[in-house]
Amino acid sequence: MLLYNTMSRKKETFEPRDPGKVGVYACGITAYDLSHIGHARSAVVFDVLVRYLRFCGLQVTFVRNFTDVDDKIIARANREGKSSTEIAQTYIDAFHEDMDRLNVCRADIEPRATEYIAEMQDMIKTLIERDHAYAVPSGDVYFRVRSFPKYGKLSGRDVDDLRSGARIAVGEEKEDPLDFALWKSAKPGEPFWESPWGKGRPGWHLECSAMSKKNLSMPLDIHGGGQDLIFPHHENEIAQSEASTGKEFARFWVHNGFVQINSEKMSKSLNNFKTIRDILELRQPETLRFFLLGKHYRGPIDFSFEVLDDNEKGLKRVYETLRDADNALKRPSWKPGAIAPEWLEEFKNLKSSFFGAMDDDLNTAGALGSVFGTVRLINRLLEDKSSKNKEGCRDLLAEFKELAGAWSQILGVFSQPPEQFLLELREVRAKRLGLDVGKIEELMQQRSHARAEKDFARADMVRGMIADMGVEVRDTPSGAVWDIA
Repeated sequence: MLLYNTMSRKKETFEPRDPGKVGVYACGITAYDLSHIGHARSAVVFDVLVRYLRFCGLQVTFVRNFTDVDDKIIARANREGKSSTEIAQTYIDAFHEDMDRLNVCRADIEPRATEYIAEMQDMIKTLIERDHAYAVPSGDVYFRVRSFPKYGKLSGRDVDDLRSGARIAVGEEKEDPLDFALWKSAKPGEPFWESPWGKGRPGWHLECSAMSKKNLSMPLDIHGGGQDLIFPHHENEIAQSEASTGKEFARFWVHNGFVQINSEKMSKSLNNFKTIRDILELRQPETLRFFLLGKHYRGPIDFSFEVLDDNEKGLKRVYETLRDADNALKRPSWKPGAIAPEWLEEFKNLKSSFFGAMDDDLNTAGALGSVFGTVRLINRLLEDKSSKNKEGCRDLLAEFKELAGAWSQILGVFSQPPEQFLLELREVRAKRLGLDVGKIEELMQQRSHARAEKDFARADMVRGMIADMGVEVRDTPSGAVWDIA
């Protein structure tokens, strides 16, 4: 399996440090607000990474943290007259609810910053002893960036270039404008912990270093998050972790690309900020997950409701094929005989291309291309008069269902019973269009009654009324069904 390593800026063959075991650490949310689509993308990317590593037979320990003390959390707590603990818990719970809807598996370990204060203080003490950090009279503690010669190795930035644009603000006690806070002295009304440097709380960058070291031994096999974390967050993690231990912090660095809204950067100031809950008001969660898998994780992905609805149609096609395969496999008897070897060869090649794409730096876009190729193959097979009734077709359909199970296990989509998914999709699309499902069902009954009475003029008129609503009617051997056109 190849993974792109941000540190080396190239794809490398991934092999775990300890044979058969993998430690993965992903930076989680700061729990002060509802999660947005950018959080969803990062969560889905690392979910697929962990799922695929496990599918490949590796024992994975996945750690994703929560920042539960921070300036933004404190500010919201003060506005709402609540404690920081209450605010953090509210949005951690909301995150879990959103991720459950997106079929994102819970991490094995979900540490919270406030549970690791002692470990953070121990790391600060070590850094001070090694002259990599210093305390100032106010009680703040800073990391000496220039004491770590390799600073900038992840982001490719030069310390001298960084310093040319940096300034020390009035009132700051830093030795160098590049130095960053490891410990912040408490302001009135803020939560605090006792420390050798006075009452205070940890700096944001320090949290992940302490939590990852405690839960996964160094060097971590894989560490990462969104590309916005490369600098300064992950750069600072490397500096403080390696300066305090003398060991490599992480072997592979994996970062996902940004989400854009209608080709613009997502931002509250641009009024284009989309929470997961905004999107799922009138769309199915699986549609959002499917959309997020449609682009390679390292590149940007452009969100719009129009693009999301196109993905909904693609997802529907897959489920319709799964339904049709299920229905075909229920047939009690099949004609003896094999199908042409070309069918089997094409299926084998498409299956191989799926796993080849996943092995090539988690190329989910390429993997989905293989999915659609397989779906087209199965649909052709089900329509081929010389093949569709043969035992060889039955056997290939069974293989298709088995492969679809692997798709589901790895990608976290296509896992619902097809009939259930398609029914729920029909209803959410009707709701989105403001259609009255009860009225549609009533008209369908009227049409069925007219047909039973051989009043075909009346039946056609009712069908026209249904069509005017943007609904199509299809007559099947088991009765008439309707769907959104």
